[in-house]
Amino acid sequence: MKNFKIGITVVLLALISINKSVAQEIIKYDYIEAIVIQKMNNSGKIKRIKVENQSSLEGKVITIKEMEAIKGTSSLLNYMNYHNWEFIDRKAITEINNPNWMSYLFRKKK
Repeated sequence: MKNFKIGITVVLLALISINKSVAQEIIKYDYIEAIVIQKMNNSGKIKRIKVENQSSLEGKVITIKEMEAIKGTSSLLNYMNYHNWEFIDRKAITEINNPNWMSYLFRKKK
């Protein structure tokens, strides 16, 4: 009877430790930043997109040339969504009589 209780205790401890080790797994992401330059009050028309060479783009289906050829913000978001990149954040820098500079940040699970 004593050996039976010890055996059950060991099995329960093993099951609990396996459950906690799986729950602590950290999800890893790739990130891409695309700089979008727009004219003021131009209803989403892009003047230029600038994507720097990033390690997140290595071995991926999307390319810098394809992203820089896009002409609208909605097209950029649709393109990234189609390739399973999740939109995270947009930061804008605006100055009077100068183009808007916006940074779009995307992520994808590794």
